[in-house]
Amino acid sequence: MVMETLAEERLITYADYRELDTDDCLWYELLHGELVKKSAPSPRHQSASMNLSSLMHTFAKQQRLGAVYCAPIDVFVDEYNAPQPDILFIANANKHIVTHDGIMGAPDLVVEILSPSSIRYDRGMKQRLYQRLGVQEYWILDPKNSSIEVYRLIEGMYDLVSFAVERGTVDSIALSGFVVEVGDIFED
Repeated sequence: MVMETLAEERLITYADYRELDTDDCLWYELLHGELVKKSAPSPRHQSASMNLSSLMHTFAKQQRLGAVYCAPIDVFVDEYNAPQPDILFIANANKHIVTHDGIMGAPDLVVEILSPSSIRYDRGMKQRLYQRLGVQEYWILDPKNSSIEVYRLIEGMYDLVSFAVERGTVDSIALSGFVVEVGDIFED
């Protein structure tokens, strides 16, 4: 495959990434100058994504707080990094970072939903990228365990501020006033 050859020869830039034209039914994100393949999510992953994004969208719209976006959408970090979070929220005050090509700056809230192939990225490289970019709140959803972790940027570092499994609620300061029951996210 042409893309794999490019990745082996040199680091791929965001400009290179934007020029690629693939028809292999996979999504790609650019992480540290390499293309990372993303296959289709599982039905449980999709259900959790749809449930949470619908709740977030409805709340943000009713409260007139900003916009919610779902994958695939690029978040431009730098020349060699353009991850595609599962869900993100951008407050009205930051809507200038939404461009024709994607998100050119730090979303207020990013949500990643774990899958077997994404765990090491979502808990490692992507978490560090979002932290460095200045994403104020980072949620990790684990469909396998029906859990949610909420991290907030405190003095430049993510701190786990909330964790719920199967029951209970989590809330957001980035999406001010948003509170969600864990069971509502993971119901099929």
